[in-house]
Amino acid sequence: MRAAVLRKYGEAPEYREFEEPHGGNGHVVVDVEAAGVNHLDLLKASGKHFSGPPPLPSVIGSDGIGRLPDGQRVFFDAVVAPYGSMAERVLVPKDALCEVADGVDSAVAAALGNTGLAAWLALEWRAELAPGETVLVLGATGAVGSAAVQIARELGAGRVIAAALPDERLERLGADDVIEFTDDEELTARLTRVAPDGVDVIIDPLWGPPAVAAMSAGRRGARHIQIGHMVSPTITLPAHLVRAVEIDIMGFAIFYTPIDVRRAAYMRLTEFAARGGLAVDLEVLPLAEIGPAWARQQSGAGTKLVIEP
Repeated sequence: MRAAVLRKYGEAPEYREFEEPHGGNGHVVVDVEAAGVNHLDLLKASGKHFSGPPPLPSVIGSDGIGRLPDGQRVFFDAVVAPYGSMAERVLVPKDALCEVADGVDSAVAAALGNTGLAAWLALEWRAELAPGETVLVLGATGAVGSAAVQIARELGAGRVIAAALPDERLERLGADDVIEFTDDEELTARLTRVAPDGVDVIIDPLWGPPAVAAMSAGRRGARHIQIGHMVSPTITLPAHLVRAVEIDIMGFAIFYTPIDVRRAAYMRLTEFAARGGLAVDLEVLPLAEIGPAWARQQSGAGTKLVIEP
């Protein structure tokens, strides 16, 4: 079969032949229809992700949409090494499959896999967002951020603030307030103006100085959900800020979420998309173009990239 094969850590995968997967022992072969290109895939391919390096050689890709032998369409976000989702077929644990709502395109469903599901679970499961609360989304023009802005309203947020570098896409997200910032002092000052009473939940795929600036705008008892480090892997956090706000800094990694929670959330997420409530900015590329797609993801492609075999 044809696949995107990682042969050396830190290098782009190659479009080439790879051995076929075979089911059994609790595993099933899925015919892949679409797979999202995720920042998680870049981290794993670097060999430096905290979950450990993948074997070499192996097929990249952590999640996707496909068909079982009986034709049922499924979403999967666990794969059996050395098989990944960016291939014609993938090996998946049977107990890691999720149903997909009717009426949603497979490319859209794949685009919502890692990023959309992460946004939904970060808000609903990790932050335990309560009706009427104020949500601040950092990096709101990214794939996770743009989904989080739209999902927050669906989950009952009373007010949603979208913050990112200047970008015309910010205005299209439907947030109550939009903050374009180029430095962290500007972010803090503008947050103070638009949310004088503070924010309850912060969704943070950036980390670094923007995270500190956002925490400064937290209401007492705010929850800061840390889901990525696109700006910096480290942070300098003043102790008095943590105490003054009594902020809860909470890490979130999607694969630690119980499978029954992921299944329920993914169904609600794809139902939301199927009825037109969730706009997804995506671009579909053939598997043969994994090289250019990989380079675009490394450079911070704003559009969600989806690979189709």
